Amino acid sequence: MTTTPFVRVIDFAQERADKAFKHTFLQSDRLLAGLNVLRPGQQQSIHDHPEQDKFYYVVEGTGQFTVGDATQACDAGMMILAPAGVPHGVANDGDERLVFLTVIAPFG
Repeated sequence: MTTTPFVRVIDFAQERADKAFKHTFLQSDRLLAGLNVLRPGQQQSIHDHPEQDKFYYVVEGTGQFTVGDATQACDAGMMILAPAGVPHGVANDGDERLVFLTVIAPFG
């Protein structure tokens, strides 16, 4: 977890060849805030959080984000909202890495 309240998000972006990279900035009973990096071809499978709301915020790259029945290409600056119980996921089908923030609440 990050130990300072002031964070330059992109400084934490790393890549892993074997699976998606994740870094947790803050985790409590109320909130999880983290960073995800997907290399080209990597994905976060469709899943849901029955009692937790979630949003993604794209920092770098482009990916195919799915929420419910909708799938859309989203790039830097886009926020993707996934209310509790709605299936969601993301795939990097591009040629560059995809970097995005993930926030889930409540997290406990």
